[in-house]
Amino acid sequence: MALKTENIVYQDDNVILEGYLALPEKLAPKNPAVLVVHDWSGRNEFAVKKAEKLAELGYIAFAVDMYGKDKRGQTKEEKSALMQPLMADRLLLQKRILAAFTTVKKLANVDTNRIGAIGFCFGGLCALDLARSGAEVKAVVSFHGLLHAPENIPSHSIKANILALHGYDDPMGTPETVIAFCNEMTLAKANWQLDMYGNTVHAFTNPQANDPDFGTVYNKQADNRSWIAMQEFFKEGL
Repeated sequence: MALKTENIVYQDDNVILEGYLALPEKLAPKNPAVLVVHDWSGRNEFAVKKAEKLAELGYIAFAVDMYGKDKRGQTKEEKSALMQPLMADRLLLQKRILAAFTTVKKLANVDTNRIGAIGFCFGGLCALDLARSGAEVKAVVSFHGLLHAPENIPSHSIKANILALHGYDDPMGTPETVIAFCNEMTLAKANWQLDMYGNTVHAFTNPQANDPDFGTVYNKQADNRSWIAMQEFFKEGL
C-alpha cells in the first residue's frame, strides 16, 4: 500500500504557504508528528522525500514551506535571496515556523503532545528556533544546521529535547560556533545532545552536495549515522 500524501495550503498572515503531508499506512487515533524543514532551496524534493521516509517509520510528517507557495531557488544567488530576509529577521522566521507548527497541531490524528521537528542546514536553524520560541514541541533534530542563537530571545524557554548532528569540518558551523551553541543550550537548561562527525563538512545528508570549495559535500556514512541517531532519539522522546 502506498503512503497517502497531499499538499496542504496554509498561511502566515497574508503569505500563502504550501506544505506536504505524508501519512503512515497504519493510522492510530493519535499519532506522533514530525515537521520537516527544508534547506535554503525551499520546500524541495529532498524535504518531501524525508517526510515520506518519516511516514514509513510511522510518523505523520509535514514538509514545511518557509518561503511561500512555489518559491524555490535553483542557484546559490536565488537561494540566498529567499533565505536572507528570514535570517535577517529571526522574529519573522520564528513566526513562520510557528505557523507550520500550528497547522500540524490542527491536523486529524495528530497527538499534539508528541510533535517533533527536524531541519537541514537553514532548516536546522528553523527547527531550533521553534524550540527556542518556547513552543510545545517535544523533540527537535538539527542536521548540519546553522546554530547561532537569535538576538530577539534574551532568555530561552526550551521545552523540547534537542539533538544536533554536525560535521566537525563544517565551515558554516565551526567548532567555535558549536561550543557557543552547547553553552547556549546549557544556560537554557535544555535537555540536549550533540553528535559530531569527523572529516565531514556541510550538507552531508544531501547526495546532490558536491562543492568542496563551498564546503558542501555528501558523506554517506555520516548521512546513515545521523538518520539512525534521529530514529533512536525519537524513540526515546517522541
